[in-house]
Amino acid sequence: MREVLNRWRKRYGRAALVVLMGAGSYYNVTFFAHGMERVALAALILLCTGAMLATRLPWYVAPALLAVASARLGVSLLPLFCISLFSLAFGRRARAAVALAAAALSANTVVMLATSVWPLAQLTTGVLLSSLSIVAGMWRGSQRRNLQLLADQVEHLRIQGTLREQAARSAERSRIAAEMHDVLAHRLSLIALHAGVLAGQRGTLPERVADRLDLLRTASTDALTDLRGVLGALRTEDTGSGTAPVLRPVEQLAEEARAAGQNVDLTVVGRPDQAPTTHRLAVYRIVQEALTNVRKHAGRAPATVIVDYRPPETTVEVTNAAGAPAIATVSSGYGLVGLRERITALGGRLDAGRTGSGHWSLAGRIPHDAHADHPASTDQNGSRP
Repeated sequence: MREVLNRWRKRYGRAALVVLMGAGSYYNVTFFAHGMERVALAALILLCTGAMLATRLPWYVAPALLAVASARLGVSLLPLFCISLFSLAFGRRARAAVALAAAALSANTVVMLATSVWPLAQLTTGVLLSSLSIVAGMWRGSQRRNLQLLADQVEHLRIQGTLREQAARSAERSRIAAEMHDVLAHRLSLIALHAGVLAGQRGTLPERVADRLDLLRTASTDALTDLRGVLGALRTEDTGSGTAPVLRPVEQLAEEARAAGQNVDLTVVGRPDQAPTTHRLAVYRIVQEALTNVRKHAGRAPATVIVDYRPPETTVEVTNAAGAPAIATVSSGYGLVGLRERITALGGRLDAGRTGSGHWSLAGRIPHDAHADHPASTDQNGSRP
């Protein structure tokens, strides 16, 4: 209901006010005009009211017409004239409003001296109300423009945030592609190498097996070439060099954090080879991002890292107590956006936020593919470095 009233006020409020003030001006004219003079003045008021309501006339027509009419009618037409002055000042035409007010009041002073239509006290009222109308129009126009500017800035920030989120997701996808390029290239290289070694022993193998080995070697080599052509271009400077190990263990991250002065308690359940390669990469990225956030926002607060590679899902959780943030820390907040994109692409879920005990937690769960064949393990104990 409130929205309907606001919409009606914006669309018809000014028109209703102009009609009301026009009717009041005609009522005032009836006190001093009679006969044909009243008809003429009524027609003039009607003309001014119509000019105020018209939307296709040039901006100066209605104010100029009201200024001329006010020189004759004086205080009787003051309400409509004040609305016109307000509209001019509201639309950044305060100088034109001041000039028209001065011209109308000066001309009316001359008429007043000749006909006493507008006594001196009413002239003072006209000056005061005209001035207030101009000041109010300037203030209201400035307020409206400031609000519009703030709304534009909010919209700009919203669009900028959306673009940054999209960039973070795109960067994470590129990182995934580059990582998988390294992993798959390494595995295809091993296949091609072993196939070549076996093919070199053609004399000791059946001819049919030797032919299959040649086909396997050729196919793996072609696949490696295609892989480098498609995914190699996605590598950027921040994804590391081609010789850097991709599948680094989370224990290495914990050791690096401890060397930097962090108190990290790491627990690993199961073996990394029980989870797919994509899961291990995701676990590494989650732990890396979480420990980085702890250093930024909690200083030397202790952090607990629990990783479980065992089916039916790979889980990782990093929790830390509250602490003093690092000085001059600037956080974009888009690291979690990229992580969530990675985990979601794997069919998992990433949760981040404050726990019931007041600690901060970053937890990811990634279900294993039911059709994937991973080595079974009977290791149920966690290893604590």
